[in-house]
Amino acid sequence: MEQETVIQEVLSYVVIFGTIFGAIGGAAVLIWFERRLLGLWQDRLGPNRVGPFGIGIVLADLIKLLSKDDWIPPFSDPVVFIFAPTAALMAMLLGFAVVPYAPDIHVIDLNIALLFFLGMTSLAVYSVLLGGLASNNKYSLLGGLRSAAQMVSYEVFMGLSLMGVVMLSGSFSLTDIVRAQEDGWFIFSQFLGFIVFVVAGIAESHRLPFDLPEAEHELVAGFHTEYSGMKFAMFMLGEYLAVILISSMIATIFFGGWLGPDFLPPVFWFGMKSFAVICFFILMRASIPRPRYDQLMSLGWKVMLPLTLVNLLVTGAVVLWA
Repeated sequence: MEQETVIQEVLSYVVIFGTIFGAIGGAAVLIWFERRLLGLWQDRLGPNRVGPFGIGIVLADLIKLLSKDDWIPPFSDPVVFIFAPTAALMAMLLGFAVVPYAPDIHVIDLNIALLFFLGMTSLAVYSVLLGGLASNNKYSLLGGLRSAAQMVSYEVFMGLSLMGVVMLSGSFSLTDIVRAQEDGWFIFSQFLGFIVFVVAGIAESHRLPFDLPEAEHELVAGFHTEYSGMKFAMFMLGEYLAVILISSMIATIFFGGWLGPDFLPPVFWFGMKSFAVICFFILMRASIPRPRYDQLMSLGWKVMLPLTLVNLLVTGAVVLWA
């Protein structure tokens, strides 16, 4: 009995550290993969000089960022200035704690896993807002305020878009939600919720075409204008972690998670579905132009909110009728 307990503890630590290093390593590789895929999509080469297929560009970027001076603007609030990128990274890493990779492979199986995920994505707002405020720079301040409005608004739609899934599965546990899809993925019965969740996920992770808090064309670089070196790297790493996390949640909630034919292990199906969503995120960057900020907010409150309410009404009616 004691030996089984020790084995379970060792396996749990393997999953925990595997999740941490896998997520960070995946985000680093994603930097290279995004450039290669965009190059293929736009009929150009992309990174192809440093290492095989240009994979060494990740190491080159890391060396460049590590060798830069760790500069803190004298006019900034140094404590908050340092804390902001750390908070962005930690909030995204904590979100991975509830992702089920397979029936028995997860860091923790909470019965409120969906609420925990939404809470972690909400905490990421503070890092961006505090980074903009602590920089004591007008461009950074405007970027932080934009980010607060954008992320808080789209959190509302993200949460509401998942309520139909909760109704059909009867649980906030992500493991229960995956098992509830054994008879059919939720993308079919919750297609409106899926569309809203994807759009909200792009807005939450600041990905193109919704990267308006950065807004290079008008706000220099938005909330991280004054950041450089490893602090800037932590912000960017947090963004790529957000892409992986949102893709994992889309695969889990709407595409059946680890469910698939038995000739391959469940972890493979989960990874393949998440990878397909990541590719979709990257190709959107190459395909869709950036809207104006007022158009982004109008899309949220005038289109996304009505869609989520219609989805809730229809799903509630179907559940009651059934």
